[in-house]
Amino acid sequence: MVRSTAPLLALCACLPDPLGRCQTNADCARGPAGSFCAENVCQGPPRGSIEALPARFDRYVLTAGYNAIVNQRQFQAPNLRWPTEYRYPDETYDGTRTLEIGGERFELHHARGETDDHTWTWVPARKVLCCGDFFIWASPNAGNPQKVQCYPREWALALRDMASLGAEVLLPGHGLPVVGAGRVRQALTETAELLESLHDQAVYLMNAGARLDELVHTVRAPAHLLERPYLRPIYDDPEFVVRNVWRLYGGWYDGNPAHLKPAPEAALAAELAALAGGPARVAARARELADRGELRLAAHLAELAALATPADRDMHRTRADVYGRRAAAEPALMARGVFAWAAAESTRIAGD
Repeated sequence: MVRSTAPLLALCACLPDPLGRCQTNADCARGPAGSFCAENVCQGPPRGSIEALPARFDRYVLTAGYNAIVNQRQFQAPNLRWPTEYRYPDETYDGTRTLEIGGERFELHHARGETDDHTWTWVPARKVLCCGDFFIWASPNAGNPQKVQCYPREWALALRDMASLGAEVLLPGHGLPVVGAGRVRQALTETAELLESLHDQAVYLMNAGARLDELVHTVRAPAHLLERPYLRPIYDDPEFVVRNVWRLYGGWYDGNPAHLKPAPEAALAAELAALAGGPARVAARARELADRGELRLAAHLAELAALATPADRDMHRTRADVYGRRAAAEPALMARGVFAWAAAESTRIAGD
Protein backbone atom coordinates (compact mmCIF):
# COMPACT_ATOMS: atom_id res chain seq x y z
CA MET A 1 0.00 0.00 0.00
CA VAL A 2 1.23 3.48 -0.85
CA ARG A 3 1.59 5.86 2.07
CA SER A 4 -0.11 9.24 1.88
CA THR A 5 1.49 11.46 -0.75
CA ALA A 6 -0.07 14.71 0.45
CA PRO A 7 3.15 16.07 2.04
CA LEU A 8 4.97 15.45 -1.26
CA LEU A 9 2.58 17.29 -3.55
CA ALA A 10 4.00 20.76 -3.01
CA LEU A 11 7.59 19.56 -2.98
CA CYS A 12 7.21 17.50 -6.14
CA ALA A 13 5.62 20.47 -7.85
CA CYS A 14 8.98 22.17 -7.40
CA LEU A 15 11.11 19.17 -8.27
CA PRO A 16 10.20 17.76 -11.70
CA ASP A 17 11.41 20.54 -13.97
CA PRO A 18 15.00 21.25 -12.79
CA LEU A 19 13.86 21.37 -9.16
CA GLY A 20 10.78 23.08 -10.34
CA ARG A 21 9.02 25.56 -12.49
CA CYS A 22 9.59 27.69 -9.38
CA GLN A 23 13.06 28.45 -10.76
CA THR A 24 11.90 31.93 -11.83
CA ASN A 25 11.09 34.67 -9.38
CA ALA A 26 7.66 35.00 -10.97
CA ASP A 27 6.87 31.31 -10.53
CA CYS A 28 8.16 31.30 -6.96
CA ALA A 29 5.64 34.00 -6.14
CA ARG A 30 2.49 32.29 -7.40
CA GLY A 31 0.61 29.02 -7.34
CA PRO A 32 0.00 26.50 -4.55
CA ALA A 33 3.68 25.55 -4.48
CA GLY A 34 4.87 29.14 -4.33
CA SER A 35 4.89 29.63 -0.58
CA PHE A 36 6.38 26.16 -0.07
CA CYS A 37 9.20 26.95 -2.47
CA ALA A 38 9.89 30.32 -0.91
CA GLU A 39 9.98 28.96 2.61
CA ASN A 40 11.57 25.55 2.19
CA VAL A 41 13.57 25.43 -1.02
CA CYS A 42 14.61 28.89 -2.14
CA GLN A 43 15.59 29.76 1.43
CA GLY A 44 16.99 26.32 2.21
CA PRO A 45 19.99 24.31 1.03
CA PRO A 46 21.75 25.16 -2.23
CA ARG A 47 19.39 24.46 -5.09
CA GLY A 48 20.57 22.07 -7.74
CA SER A 49 19.60 22.02 -11.37
CA ILE A 50 20.75 20.42 -14.58
CA GLU A 51 23.60 22.07 -16.41
CA ALA A 52 21.46 23.31 -19.31
CA LEU A 53 19.20 25.53 -17.21
CA PRO A 54 21.39 28.65 -16.90
CA ALA A 55 21.79 28.74 -20.69
CA ARG A 56 18.03 28.50 -21.03
CA PHE A 57 17.54 31.49 -18.74
CA ASP A 58 20.15 33.40 -20.75
CA ARG A 59 18.19 32.63 -23.93
CA TYR A 60 14.96 33.80 -22.29
CA VAL A 61 16.58 37.16 -21.56
CA LEU A 62 18.03 37.42 -25.07
CA THR A 63 14.70 36.66 -26.79
CA ALA A 64 12.26 38.14 -24.27
CA GLY A 65 10.47 40.16 -26.95
CA TYR A 66 9.99 37.16 -29.20
CA ASN A 67 8.82 34.97 -26.32
CA ALA A 68 6.26 37.60 -25.38
CA ILE A 69 4.90 37.71 -28.93
CA VAL A 70 4.79 33.92 -29.23
CA ASN A 71 2.90 33.48 -25.98
CA GLN A 72 0.54 36.35 -26.73
CA ARG A 73 -0.35 34.59 -29.96
CA GLN A 74 -0.44 31.07 -28.54
CA PHE A 75 -2.62 31.90 -25.54
CA GLN A 76 -4.51 34.94 -26.94
CA ALA A 77 -3.05 37.09 -24.17
CA PRO A 78 -2.20 40.47 -25.76
CA ASN A 79 -0.88 42.02 -22.53
CA LEU A 80 1.48 39.18 -21.64
CA ARG A 81 5.04 40.25 -20.86
CA TRP A 82 7.94 37.81 -20.72
CA PRO A 83 10.06 37.97 -17.53
CA THR A 84 13.76 38.80 -17.71
CA GLU A 85 14.76 38.09 -14.09
CA TYR A 86 15.32 34.50 -12.96
CA ARG A 87 16.50 32.65 -9.88
CA TYR A 88 19.60 30.88 -11.23
CA PRO A 89 20.61 27.58 -9.58
CA ASP A 90 23.36 27.46 -6.99
CA GLU A 91 24.55 24.09 -8.29
CA THR A 92 24.13 22.14 -11.49
CA TYR A 93 24.26 18.46 -12.25
CA ASP A 94 24.25 16.21 -15.30
CA GLY A 95 22.69 12.78 -15.55
CA THR A 96 21.35 11.95 -12.09
CA ARG A 97 21.49 13.35 -8.59
CA THR A 98 20.20 12.12 -5.24
CA LEU A 99 18.86 14.43 -2.51
CA GLU A 100 17.76 13.79 1.07
CA ILE A 101 15.05 16.26 2.12
CA GLY A 102 13.05 15.89 5.31
CA GLY A 103 14.07 12.27 5.63
CA GLU A 104 12.91 11.49 2.10
CA ARG A 105 15.18 10.31 -0.69
CA PHE A 106 14.65 11.98 -4.08
CA GLU A 107 16.36 10.74 -7.23
CA LEU A 108 16.61 13.40 -9.93
CA HIS A 109 17.06 12.31 -13.54
CA HIS A 110 17.87 14.64 -16.41
CA ALA A 111 16.32 13.85 -19.78
CA ARG A 112 15.59 15.87 -22.90
CA GLY A 113 11.95 16.08 -23.93
CA GLU A 114 9.87 19.21 -24.34
CA THR A 115 13.06 21.09 -23.41
CA ASP A 116 16.72 20.20 -23.06
CA ASP A 117 16.76 20.94 -19.31
CA HIS A 118 14.03 18.67 -17.99
CA THR A 119 14.21 16.64 -14.79
CA TRP A 120 11.95 13.85 -13.59
CA THR A 121 11.99 12.78 -9.93
CA TRP A 122 11.61 9.35 -8.33
CA VAL A 123 10.76 8.89 -4.65
CA PRO A 124 11.55 5.19 -4.15
CA ALA A 125 10.35 4.76 -0.55
CA ARG A 126 6.87 5.83 -1.54
CA LYS A 127 6.92 4.59 -5.14
CA VAL A 128 5.97 8.09 -6.24
CA LEU A 129 7.09 9.41 -9.62
CA CYS A 130 7.08 13.15 -10.36
CA CYS A 131 7.38 13.30 -14.13
CA GLY A 132 7.00 17.01 -14.80
CA ASP A 133 5.87 17.77 -18.36
CA PHE A 134 6.83 14.37 -19.71
CA PHE A 135 3.14 13.55 -19.10
CA ILE A 136 0.49 16.28 -19.32
CA TRP A 137 -2.86 14.50 -19.81
CA ALA A 138 -2.72 15.37 -23.52
CA SER A 139 -0.78 14.46 -26.62
CA PRO A 140 2.87 15.31 -25.80
CA ASN A 141 4.00 18.88 -26.36
CA ALA A 142 6.82 17.72 -28.62
CA GLY A 143 6.12 19.85 -31.67
CA ASN A 144 5.27 23.40 -30.61
CA PRO A 145 5.62 25.35 -33.88
CA GLN A 146 6.71 28.57 -32.19
CA LYS A 147 9.23 27.28 -29.67
CA VAL A 148 12.74 25.84 -29.74
CA GLN A 149 13.66 22.25 -30.53
CA CYS A 150 11.92 19.37 -28.74
CA TYR A 151 13.29 15.82 -28.57
CA PRO A 152 10.60 13.18 -29.26
CA ARG A 153 12.86 10.13 -29.30
CA GLU A 154 14.69 11.01 -26.08
CA TRP A 155 11.34 11.88 -24.54
CA ALA A 156 10.09 8.37 -25.33
CA LEU A 157 13.23 6.81 -23.86
CA ALA A 158 12.73 8.76 -20.63
CA LEU A 159 9.13 7.54 -20.43
CA ARG A 160 10.31 3.95 -20.88
CA ASP A 161 12.82 4.43 -18.06
CA MET A 162 10.10 5.79 -15.80
CA ALA A 163 7.73 2.95 -16.69
CA SER A 164 10.31 0.39 -15.57
CA LEU A 165 10.40 1.67 -11.97
CA GLY A 166 7.13 0.19 -10.78
CA ALA A 167 5.71 3.51 -9.58
CA GLU A 168 2.34 3.34 -7.88
CA VAL A 169 1.60 7.07 -8.01
CA LEU A 170 2.35 9.39 -10.92
CA LEU A 171 2.33 13.13 -10.19
CA PRO A 172 2.39 14.92 -13.56
CA GLY A 173 3.30 18.52 -14.22
CA HIS A 174 -0.28 19.14 -15.38
CA GLY A 175 -3.47 17.36 -14.45
CA LEU A 176 -4.55 14.87 -11.83
CA PRO A 177 -2.36 12.14 -10.29
CA VAL A 178 -2.45 8.65 -11.77
CA VAL A 179 -2.78 5.97 -9.09
CA GLY A 180 -2.06 2.26 -9.47
CA ALA A 181 1.05 0.59 -10.87
CA GLY A 182 -0.75 -0.77 -13.93
CA ARG A 183 -2.32 2.54 -14.81
CA VAL A 184 0.94 4.41 -14.35
CA ARG A 185 2.80 1.96 -16.55
CA GLN A 186 0.11 2.12 -19.24
CA ALA A 187 0.03 5.93 -19.29
CA LEU A 188 3.81 6.16 -19.62
CA THR A 189 4.31 3.37 -22.16
CA GLU A 190 1.47 4.48 -24.42
CA THR A 191 2.77 8.05 -24.43
CA ALA A 192 6.17 6.64 -25.40
CA GLU A 193 4.54 4.51 -28.11
CA LEU A 194 2.86 7.57 -29.63
CA LEU A 195 6.13 9.50 -29.81
CA GLU A 196 8.05 6.50 -31.14
CA SER A 197 5.51 5.94 -33.90
CA LEU A 198 5.63 9.55 -35.10
CA HIS A 199 9.43 9.63 -34.87
CA ASP A 200 10.03 6.32 -36.64
CA GLN A 201 7.59 7.01 -39.48
CA ALA A 202 9.16 10.41 -40.09
CA VAL A 203 12.72 9.08 -40.06
CA TYR A 204 11.78 6.24 -42.42
CA LEU A 205 10.47 8.75 -44.98
CA MET A 206 13.45 11.03 -44.51
CA ASN A 207 15.79 8.13 -45.20
CA ALA A 208 13.78 7.39 -48.35
CA GLY A 209 14.39 10.92 -49.64
CA ALA A 210 10.93 12.36 -49.01
CA ARG A 211 10.29 16.07 -48.70
CA LEU A 212 8.91 17.62 -45.55
CA ASP A 213 5.56 18.10 -47.29
CA GLU A 214 5.28 14.35 -47.81
CA LEU A 215 6.09 13.66 -44.17
CA VAL A 216 3.49 16.10 -42.91
CA HIS A 217 0.73 14.62 -45.07
CA THR A 218 1.73 10.95 -44.73
CA VAL A 219 2.76 10.30 -41.12
CA ARG A 220 -0.19 9.48 -38.88
CA ALA A 221 -0.37 8.83 -35.16
CA PRO A 222 -1.96 5.49 -34.17
CA ALA A 223 -5.69 6.23 -33.89
CA HIS A 224 -6.21 4.04 -30.83
CA LEU A 225 -3.64 6.08 -28.90
CA LEU A 226 -5.18 9.44 -29.78
CA GLU A 227 -8.46 8.13 -28.37
CA ARG A 228 -6.94 7.75 -24.92
CA PRO A 229 -8.18 10.49 -22.55
CA TYR A 230 -4.57 11.33 -21.69
CA LEU A 231 -3.29 11.50 -25.29
CA ARG A 232 -5.87 13.57 -27.12
CA PRO A 233 -4.36 16.36 -29.26
CA ILE A 234 -5.93 19.25 -27.38
CA TYR A 235 -2.72 21.22 -26.83
CA ASP A 236 -0.05 20.17 -29.32
CA ASP A 237 -0.71 18.38 -32.61
CA PRO A 238 1.02 15.16 -33.80
CA GLU A 239 1.55 16.86 -37.17
CA PHE A 240 3.74 19.41 -35.42
CA VAL A 241 5.80 16.64 -33.84
CA VAL A 242 6.62 15.38 -37.35
CA ARG A 243 7.92 18.82 -38.26
CA ASN A 244 10.07 18.85 -35.14
CA VAL A 245 11.60 15.50 -36.09
CA TRP A 246 12.48 16.99 -39.48
CA ARG A 247 13.99 20.08 -37.87
CA LEU A 248 16.03 17.95 -35.46
CA TYR A 249 17.60 15.76 -38.16
CA GLY A 250 17.10 17.66 -41.40
CA GLY A 251 17.54 21.34 -40.71
CA TRP A 252 15.31 24.09 -42.09
CA TYR A 253 15.43 23.20 -45.80
CA ASP A 254 12.16 21.41 -46.56
CA GLY A 255 13.23 19.70 -49.81
CA ASN A 256 11.54 22.17 -52.17
CA PRO A 257 14.28 23.94 -54.18
CA ALA A 258 12.08 26.99 -54.71
CA HIS A 259 12.08 27.52 -50.96
CA LEU A 260 15.86 27.55 -50.62
CA LYS A 261 16.23 31.18 -51.77
CA PRO A 262 12.63 32.25 -52.33
CA ALA A 263 11.11 35.40 -53.73
CA PRO A 264 9.38 37.66 -51.19
CA GLU A 265 6.00 36.22 -50.28
CA ALA A 266 4.21 39.40 -51.30
CA ALA A 267 5.83 39.34 -54.76
CA LEU A 268 4.83 35.71 -55.31
CA ALA A 269 1.30 36.46 -54.11
CA ALA A 270 0.95 39.40 -56.49
CA GLU A 271 2.16 37.28 -59.43
CA LEU A 272 -0.20 34.41 -58.68
CA ALA A 273 -3.12 36.79 -58.13
CA ALA A 274 -2.42 38.41 -61.51
CA LEU A 275 -2.39 35.00 -63.20
CA ALA A 276 -5.71 34.17 -61.56
CA GLY A 277 -7.35 37.40 -62.75
CA GLY A 278 -6.79 39.51 -59.65
CA PRO A 279 -6.81 39.22 -55.85
CA ALA A 280 -10.61 39.41 -55.73
CA ARG A 281 -10.93 36.21 -57.71
CA VAL A 282 -8.42 34.49 -55.45
CA ALA A 283 -10.37 35.63 -52.38
CA ALA A 284 -13.65 34.48 -53.89
CA ARG A 285 -12.19 31.06 -54.53
CA ALA A 286 -10.92 30.95 -50.95
CA ARG A 287 -14.46 31.55 -49.70
CA GLU A 288 -15.81 28.82 -51.99
CA LEU A 289 -13.28 26.32 -50.66
CA ALA A 290 -13.99 27.31 -47.08
CA ASP A 291 -17.72 26.79 -47.64
CA ARG A 292 -16.91 23.28 -48.87
CA GLY A 293 -14.84 22.57 -45.77
CA GLU A 294 -11.49 22.62 -47.57
CA LEU A 295 -9.98 24.94 -45.01
CA ARG A 296 -6.31 24.13 -45.56
CA LEU A 297 -6.46 25.08 -49.24
CA ALA A 298 -8.74 28.03 -48.53
CA ALA A 299 -6.18 29.42 -46.09
CA HIS A 300 -3.46 29.40 -48.75
CA LEU A 301 -5.62 31.41 -51.15
CA ALA A 302 -6.86 33.82 -48.50
CA GLU A 303 -3.28 34.49 -47.46
CA LEU A 304 -2.23 35.06 -51.08
CA ALA A 305 -5.04 37.54 -51.63
CA ALA A 306 -4.15 39.53 -48.52
CA LEU A 307 -0.42 39.51 -49.30
CA ALA A 308 -1.04 40.66 -52.86
CA THR A 309 -3.08 43.66 -51.67
CA PRO A 310 -2.17 44.19 -48.00
CA ALA A 311 -4.31 47.31 -47.54
CA ASP A 312 -7.47 45.95 -49.16
CA ARG A 313 -10.16 45.57 -46.51
CA ASP A 314 -12.20 43.08 -48.49
CA MET A 315 -9.21 40.77 -48.88
CA HIS A 316 -8.69 40.92 -45.13
CA ARG A 317 -12.35 40.21 -44.46
CA THR A 318 -11.92 37.00 -46.45
CA ARG A 319 -8.72 36.20 -44.57
CA ALA A 320 -10.39 36.84 -41.21
CA ASP A 321 -13.32 34.61 -42.15
CA VAL A 322 -11.15 31.71 -43.32
CA TYR A 323 -8.83 31.77 -40.32
CA GLY A 324 -11.77 32.20 -37.98
CA ARG A 325 -13.19 28.99 -39.40
CA ARG A 326 -9.83 27.27 -39.08
CA ALA A 327 -9.56 28.28 -35.43
CA ALA A 328 -13.07 27.00 -34.71
CA ALA A 329 -12.26 23.64 -36.32
CA GLU A 330 -8.97 23.02 -34.49
CA PRO A 331 -8.83 20.88 -31.34
CA ALA A 332 -5.17 21.77 -30.60
CA LEU A 333 -4.68 24.98 -28.64
CA MET A 334 -1.45 25.83 -30.48
CA ALA A 335 -3.04 25.74 -33.93
CA ARG A 336 -6.14 27.48 -32.65
CA GLY A 337 -4.08 30.29 -31.18
CA VAL A 338 -2.20 30.99 -34.42
CA PHE A 339 -5.35 30.92 -36.57
CA ALA A 340 -7.35 33.08 -34.15
CA TRP A 341 -4.50 35.60 -34.02
CA ALA A 342 -4.43 35.80 -37.83
CA ALA A 343 -8.20 36.29 -37.94
CA ALA A 344 -8.02 39.07 -35.37
CA GLU A 345 -5.14 40.70 -37.27
CA SER A 346 -7.18 40.89 -40.47
CA THR A 347 -10.29 42.01 -38.61
CA ARG A 348 -8.35 45.00 -37.29
CA ILE A 349 -7.01 45.85 -40.76
CA ALA A 350 -10.51 45.57 -42.25
CA GLY A 351 -11.75 47.98 -39.59
CA ASP A 352 -14.60 45.71 -38.58
